[in-house]
Amino acid sequence: MRITVRVPATSANLGPGFDCFGLALELCNEVTVDTDAAPGILWEGEGASELPVDGSDLISATMRQVAGDRELPAFSLHAIDRVPLARGLGSSSTAVVAGAAAALGLLGDDPSMQRVFMHAAAIEGHPDNAAPACFGGFTIATPGGLVRRLDPHPDLRPVVLVPEHTRLPTDEARQALPDVVARNDAVFNVAHAALAVEAFTRDPSLLADALHDRLHQDARLQLVPEVREVFEAVRAAGVPVCVSGAGPSLLAFPDDERELPETRSGWRLLSPGLRTSGFEIDVE
Repeated sequence: MRITVRVPATSANLGPGFDCFGLALELCNEVTVDTDAAPGILWEGEGASELPVDGSDLISATMRQVAGDRELPAFSLHAIDRVPLARGLGSSSTAVVAGAAAALGLLGDDPSMQRVFMHAAAIEGHPDNAAPACFGGFTIATPGGLVRRLDPHPDLRPVVLVPEHTRLPTDEARQALPDVVARNDAVFNVAHAALAVEAFTRDPSLLADALHDRLHQDARLQLVPEVREVFEAVRAAGVPVCVSGAGPSLLAFPDDERELPETRSGWRLLSPGLRTSGFEIDVE
C-alpha cells in the first residue's frame, strides 16, 4: 500500500483571533508512506538535514499515537517539506495531520477531514492550526473542537515575510504571554476578532483595522526585535499585517494601493495564495 498526503501551510491567530482563527495557504508539505518499500525515512526540502531518521520525528510519532494498541505495518516514509520550520507557518501541524491521515489509511479506517482533525487537535493541544490544515479556507475553531470553515475573500493576496535566520519555538512564544489580561484588552480583541471575520470573508478594506491585537503580538514581537522593526514598517506603510502563528514570520496583505516596503537582506518573501481546501490523501 502506498499513501500520499499533501497538507497545506497555515497561519494561525491572524491578529485578534488568538488560538481560534486560521488560514490555509497554497504551500504544501507532501508525505508518502509505502508498505512495499524497504523501511526507512527520507527528508527533502526545508530543514531536511535537521530532521531525525530514527522514527522519533513528529509524523512517525503521530502515526504510532493514532494507531494506539493496533500495530502498523512496516513502511518507508518520504517527505518533501516546503513549509519553513519553526517560523509560525504550521510546519508541526502539517506533520501531525499527515501522520494522522496516513495512519488511518494504513489501518483501513476512513481518513475523513473530521476524524483527522480530531486526532490532530488532540495531539497538538489546540485546534487553530489543525483546522485550516484539515478543512482549508478561513477557519474559526473553539477550544472544544467545534470548527466553522468560511470562504476567504478572493481578493486577498497574502504575502509571508520569513526571517531566514530567526526562529521562535511555539512553546517559547507561548511562555512569554501573560496569564491574566485586562478587561479592556479582552473587549478590544473580541470586537476586532468579530471585525476580522467580516474583513477576511467579505470586506478586505477592513483588515488594517481588524488585525490589531492586545493579547499576544506585542509580547511575541518583544522576543524578536528585528522582526518587530519590520512589522512596524509594514504597518506604517498602511499594509495590513499580523504575526503568523507564534511567529517570527509575518503575514501581510498588500493590494494595488498599498505596497510592502523594501525589506533588508535576511528575509524571504513568499506569495503562496489562499488554499480553499485542506489536506489531500491518495491511496494506491
